Amino acid sequence: MPLDPLRGKPAPPEKLVNLASLTSDYYTLPPASPVSFGTSGHRGGASRGSFNETHVAAITAAVAEYRARQGHAGPIFLGWDTHALSEPAWRTALEVLAAAGAPTVISRGREYSPTPVVSFMILEHNRTSPSAPADGLIITPSHNPPDDGGIKYNPPHGGPADQDVTSWIEKRAADFVEDPGKVKRIPFARALKAACVSERDYLAPFVEALGTVVDLPKIKASGLRLAADPLGGSGVHFWGPIAERWGLNLTVVNTRVDPSFSFMTLDADGAIRMDCSSPYAMANLISGSRGYDLAFGNDPDFDRHGIVSGGALMNPNHYLAAAVSYLLSARPHWRADLKIGKTLVSSSVIDRVVAGAGRGLYETPVGFKWFVEGLLAGSLAFGGEESAGASFLRMDGTAWTTDKCGFCMALLAAEMTAATGRAPDELYKALAGKYGETDYERLDSPVSPEAKRRLAETRPEELVGREIAGRKVVSAIDRAPGNGASVGGLKAVLEDGSWFALRPSGTEPKMKLYAESFSGPDFKKAILEGAGPLVLGE
Repeated sequence: MPLDPLRGKPAPPEKLVNLASLTSDYYTLPPASPVSFGTSGHRGGASRGSFNETHVAAITAAVAEYRARQGHAGPIFLGWDTHALSEPAWRTALEVLAAAGAPTVISRGREYSPTPVVSFMILEHNRTSPSAPADGLIITPSHNPPDDGGIKYNPPHGGPADQDVTSWIEKRAADFVEDPGKVKRIPFARALKAACVSERDYLAPFVEALGTVVDLPKIKASGLRLAADPLGGSGVHFWGPIAERWGLNLTVVNTRVDPSFSFMTLDADGAIRMDCSSPYAMANLISGSRGYDLAFGNDPDFDRHGIVSGGALMNPNHYLAAAVSYLLSARPHWRADLKIGKTLVSSSVIDRVVAGAGRGLYETPVGFKWFVEGLLAGSLAFGGEESAGASFLRMDGTAWTTDKCGFCMALLAAEMTAATGRAPDELYKALAGKYGETDYERLDSPVSPEAKRRLAETRPEELVGREIAGRKVVSAIDRAPGNGASVGGLKAVLEDGSWFALRPSGTEPKMKLYAESFSGPDFKKAILEGAGPLVLGE
């Protein structure tokens, strides 16, 4: 992907979305594409005809029908973020849920509702009322650009729905898109007053419970100067109460909520994208981090984290490795048999950290959904993925959230610093000195149907013994070691521990190529250049 010359610079006026036109398109344009659930719900744009009122009403009606069929008699927690399309979609969803008589809980005062907060609310309810399980519906396209919208369903386990569930919802929603008249709705004003709709404080219980997962008194005692940038996202009103309740020396450096996200700096491709793992999108926080011991940012639904340590944004893989290493030594009440979950395209430094601690590794395909059951059951201490999303157990070994939690991962960075006297980037440097320095990159490129076919037909054993830049492939897999699930492509490991993985996108005509080199950046470049020809014959 070519780098845009304006990357890391303030968004110019011509990059800003026309909010009035966008909202109008949501209500007036007919669907131009079907409902399609990717790794985290249905996403699209109103002006492109891929996220419109018809889509949202159809998906919500399908969810209402699904939960009724499953006997989910508890509340459905309805959450939303700060994207321009989120409020109209939230209104649509409430109109459909109220018409269906679904016991719907909305946040008090219509407060924004981060993904981990909805997951937390689901689990808290289900701990005390297991016979009437709750679930959730969250209106968010995550870190996508301002003109996008999204909606995702979290079943009673509190995490992302698996493919069996999303396939059913997707199919049923398609029926409703085909015949929108079948969707029952009531006007928004009536929906707000419906007997099945109630308000609940989402903020205070979550803020209070954070002390069960992160050692907040230790952070307070350290006096660390912390900076938080919500990037205009749904957690914008949470950081202040967190700092006040727990006595943290924390400054919220950006309190603006603007659906056009005009305060953002442009991402690598010149788009406005609230990606807290991108140094270009995080340029304001990075440049403003002087004077603070640690700074962190989050994406709009707060399920991801970005850690600025030592004046630079940490590579997400580096922070995951440092976090895992710290947690395995700092949680004495965790059982010794707990495993660490990671996606197989996350850094192999994590593998080495886990092995060095004498713990078990649970390696899965891409997607946080694979960690849900383990976190819920308390058999996984931690689940993390390469795209800066993770969650971990409470200090007593019970579940915190079964969806990614940007709050706990950001605050963990402060706990690590307070407890060790070393910032997260310093802790990672020590790990790299012990386990090997790596160079990691992911490339996305267009892919033809023929290339996808060749990848699907290539057997892992065909790669073993073949070479890239003089190093042999010693093992290859098409199923994840942790749960045996298909990885949707191939991963190959070379004799020095370097590796690459190829998999086509499930939502776009792109091939994703991941590479990690333990032999320097030049060898990483050789992997990126040689993996495609090796596997696809291109």
